[in-house]
Amino acid sequence: MSVVNGADHSHETREPPFGFWRRSYAMVVKEFIQLRRDRVSFAMIVMIPVMQLMLFGYAINTTPRNLPTAVLLQEDSDLARSILKALENTAYFRFTQEVHDVAEFDNLLLSGKVLFGVEIPRGFERAVRRGDRPALLVAADATDPVAAGSAMSALGIVVQTALEHDLFTGDPPAMPFEIRAHARYNPAGSSRLNIVPGLVGTILTMTMLIFTALSVTREIERGTMESLLSMPIKPIEVMFGKIIPYVLVGFIQATLIIGIGVLLFGVPVQGSLIMLALLSTLFITTNLSIGYTFSTIVQNQLQAMQMSMMFFLPSILLSGFMFPFAGMPVWAQYIGEGLPLTHYLRIVRAIMLKGATLANIRYDALALFALMLLAMTIAVTRFRRTLD
Repeated sequence: MSVVNGADHSHETREPPFGFWRRSYAMVVKEFIQLRRDRVSFAMIVMIPVMQLMLFGYAINTTPRNLPTAVLLQEDSDLARSILKALENTAYFRFTQEVHDVAEFDNLLLSGKVLFGVEIPRGFERAVRRGDRPALLVAADATDPVAAGSAMSALGIVVQTALEHDLFTGDPPAMPFEIRAHARYNPAGSSRLNIVPGLVGTILTMTMLIFTALSVTREIERGTMESLLSMPIKPIEVMFGKIIPYVLVGFIQATLIIGIGVLLFGVPVQGSLIMLALLSTLFITTNLSIGYTFSTIVQNQLQAMQMSMMFFLPSILLSGFMFPFAGMPVWAQYIGEGLPLTHYLRIVRAIMLKGATLANIRYDALALFALMLLAMTIAVTRFRRTLD
C-alpha cells in the first residue's frame, strides 16, 4: 500500500520538460497583452523620457540671458548710451522699460516685471570727465540668486570696455566711476530664501493632484461611485464635496511649510499673511480641480498617479522653481505661463521676500483665478460626460 502511494506521489510531482520556462513565457505574454490594453501606462513609458530629454535639452538654461531690465536715464548723454549699449551686448541684459522716476523704478522690481534696474544719475558724464567718480546704480531682484549672479559678475568688465572709446584711446587708468550693485530682497544671495517659498507651491502641486485623482478613482474601482450617483446629487455637488476637505488639508500643509521655513531657516514674511492665505487657497483649489479632471479621464489609480506625475514634471521644470524662468526660450515660457505653479511661485516669493501688495501681483493673481475657472469647468464637463 505504501509502495503504491509513494509511486503515485512521485508521478504527481514530476516536473514536465521545460515547465518553468513555459510558465514564465506565458506570464511574459500575458503582461505584454495587459500593457498593450493599458494605453495610458504605455503612453507614459514613451512620453516621460521624451519630455525630460526635450525639456532638459532645449528649455533649461542655468546661465540665463536676455534678462528683462529697466533703465532710469536721468541724462541723455553719449557716455550713458554707450554704457547701456555695452550692457546689452553682453546678452545678459535686455532693456524692456525706460522709467522716469524712482517710484516707478522700484515698482517694476517689486512686481517682478523686470529683474534688473540701471540708474544713470543726472550730470553723470560731466562728473566722470571732472574725475569725481560718480555712482552708477544697478539694482537686482535677487530672489533668484542664479538668475542674478552671472549678470552681476559681468558688470565691471562691461562698463570698462564701454569707456575705452568714449574717454580714452587705450585702457583707462582706473575705473572713473563707482558701480553700486544692490541685490534687493536677498542681499546675501541665500538659496534657501528662494527654495523654501518655492517648496510651498511644489509640495502643494504634487499632493493636491494625487489626493484628488486617487480619491475619485478609488470610488470608481470600489463601486461606491455608482451608489453615490444614485442619490439626488448633482455632479458639481459631488466635485465640491470631494474638493473642499482637501482644501483644508492643503492649507494645513502650506501653514506647516511656511512655519518651518520661518522658524528653522529664517525666511522672512514681509507681506500680508491674510493675502498669502487667500491666494494659497486659490492655488490649492486650482490644483484640486486639475486632479479631479484627471480622475475623469483615467480608469484606475495607477493611471491617475501616472497622469499626475506627467503634469507635475513640467510644472517643476518650467515654473521657475528649479531653473530661472527668464532664461528659458520663449516657447517654454509660454508653456510655463499656462501652469498654476508658475504664477503661485511669483506670488509667494513676492509676498514673503518683497512685501508685495495685491496691486504688485495682480497679473499672477488673475492668471491663477482664470486657470482655476478653466480647470473647474473642464472637470464638471468631463464628469457629466462620464456619467452619460
